[in-house]
Amino acid sequence: MYMEINECLSVDCVVFGYDSEKLNVLLVKRTLTDNTDGSTLLTDFTLTGNHVYEKERVEEATTRILFNLTGVKDIYLEQFKTFSDPDRLSNPIDQKWLLSIDRDPNLRVTSIGFFALLATQNVTLRWMGREVKWIPVKEVGTLGFDHNHILEEALIALRNKMKHEPIGFELLPEKFTLTQLQTVYECIFDTQFDKRNFRKKISRMTYVIPLNEKQKGVSHKPAQLYMFSREVYEKTKRELFDFIV
Repeated sequence: MYMEINECLSVDCVVFGYDSEKLNVLLVKRTLTDNTDGSTLLTDFTLTGNHVYEKERVEEATTRILFNLTGVKDIYLEQFKTFSDPDRLSNPIDQKWLLSIDRDPNLRVTSIGFFALLATQNVTLRWMGREVKWIPVKEVGTLGFDHNHILEEALIALRNKMKHEPIGFELLPEKFTLTQLQTVYECIFDTQFDKRNFRKKISRMTYVIPLNEKQKGVSHKPAQLYMFSREVYEKTKRELFDFIV
């Protein structure tokens, strides 16, 4: 069934994933070839995103795009900023790309930015005609359009949110160790926390529940596992709670 799109409105999704070692972002490969000789004119990456259908809310568009790429419906999403610079698509390379996919390069497009959080071990990426891959945030090069700027703004929004809400658990498996939890926060804030102080603060969080289980299949001494209880958090959270050690 054909769905008419709104060519002036799009969503861009900064999908963050954690793989037990580093913070990654989900990127889509963009390739432009010469129609005359088949040579490659452009190869780079962009964030995930697309235009919004005329009879679709931006939240619905975001959910649709992410489901098509990951097969996951229940994803943590946060709308963080609108990008409306009149010149955001004016780069000559981007203009050529837009022409190649039959889009008007002179049309002004406003994009709504969302960031999403995923534990990468829970996701099998889908091939949608273009290569999709996880790339470490620290290794991201020059992206298409204004997507480096969008990524920077998403990181700022993510860090601000994590200071007051325990959304970092969205990046962890259901059962995790305290080392894994600390590493998530260190990756996102690009810093190191004192282990003793970090664990002292975690011990006061009633929603981080110790389990009568330990890691399995590891070469080192198995660590105790924990889980995050959303129900307990909702009952005990304080409006101005500061998560940062």
